[in-house]
Amino acid sequence: MSCLKCLKYTMCVVNLIFFICGVSILGVGIYLKTAFNFSALVPSFPAMSVTNGLFILGIFITCVSFLGFLGALKENRCLLISFFILLFLVMLAELAVASVLLMYENEIDKMINQELTSSLKGIGKNTTSIEWDTVQKNFQCCGVQNASDWESHIPESCCQSSPCEDGEYWTEGCYTKLKNWFDRNLLSTGIGVIIVCSIEVLGMCFSMTLFCHISKSGLGYK
Repeated sequence: MSCLKCLKYTMCVVNLIFFICGVSILGVGIYLKTAFNFSALVPSFPAMSVTNGLFILGIFITCVSFLGFLGALKENRCLLISFFILLFLVMLAELAVASVLLMYENEIDKMINQELTSSLKGIGKNTTSIEWDTVQKNFQCCGVQNASDWESHIPESCCQSSPCEDGEYWTEGCYTKLKNWFDRNLLSTGIGVIIVCSIEVLGMCFSMTLFCHISKSGLGYK
C-alpha cells in the first residue's frame, strides 16, 4: 500500500511539474504570437509556424498533465485510463511524424527552400518584414541563398556592421544557416525526444498500475 501511495504522489508531482511547463510554453507562444508573425516565412502553410506550434503544444501539455494529476490524486479510473490513452496516441503521433520526416527528408528540404524564397519575394520592394529581420540578425545571414536574393533592395539586417556600407553583407544565405543549425542540434533533439518518450512510457505504466489497483479494490468508476 505504501508503494502505491508513493507511486500516486510521484505521479501527482510529475504531472504538476509538466502542468507548470505547459503553462510556460503557452505563455511563450502567446507572447511570440502577439510580437512576431513567423507564419510569414511559410506563406503556403500559415498555420505551420513556431508560434502556433508552441501555442498548441502548451495547451495540450497543460490539459493532459492536469488530467493525470487529477486522476492520480482522486484515484479516478476514468481519468487514469483517459490519461493512458492520450499518452499512447501521442506516442503514435510522434512515431508517425518521425517516419514522415525520415521518408520525405529531401522533399521537405526542397519545400522549405521554396517557401523561404516565396516569402522573400512577397515582401514589398522598399520594406522588409520583421520576421526576416529577426532571422537575418540572429543567424547572421542574408536572403535565402545570399544577398542577391534581395536584388537592389537589401535590408539593413543583412549588414555585418552598423552603419551599413555597400558590399558588407553576410555572405551566407539563411537557408544554409538554418539547415546547419538544425543539423547541429539534431543529436540534442534526438536525446530530448528519447527522454520525453521514456517519461511518457513511465506515465503510462504509473497510470495503468493505479488503474489496476483501483479495479482490484472494487471501487469502480467514480
